[in-house]
Amino acid sequence: MGIEAVRAFLEARAPDIPIIERASSTATVLEAAATLDVLPGQIAKTLSLRVGDAVVLVLAAGDYRLDNRKVKDALGSRPRMLAAEDVEQLTGHPVGGVCPFGLPTPLPIYCDISLRQFATVYPAAGSRTASVRITTERLAELVGGTWADLCSLPS
Repeated sequence: MGIEAVRAFLEARAPDIPIIERASSTATVLEAAATLDVLPGQIAKTLSLRVGDAVVLVLAAGDYRLDNRKVKDALGSRPRMLAAEDVEQLTGHPVGGVCPFGLPTPLPIYCDISLRQFATVYPAAGSRTASVRITTERLAELVGGTWADLCSLPS
């Protein structure tokens, strides 16, 4: 799955958005920012969480951190990060390439308001060396994301 599922998703829903493939890693926020020559906050990281009985994805600015209190208040339970093997099984993407595109089964997707500070962001695209450039609003629209305040800047 991975990048091929993302490619199929984009071809069907947003054929104007190319996948950016690089030789160097985009697996972490800092690697992606350096490789793409953008601010770390412009990297739209995808967090895979279990909240109560549900698995959800949270998209956030790369320099923000999940705020457990905000998640519990907004979604009703404390979040737990999924184990790497569960992430790949549930999203079809390897850790470091997880994104909201081309999922094998639909998952609830939350777009943290931290993304709104940027007109354009760079989420991963199903591999540790691939990403896309997309406007923040189009990202939320394309993946059916619900806007929420779930993250905070680290102190």
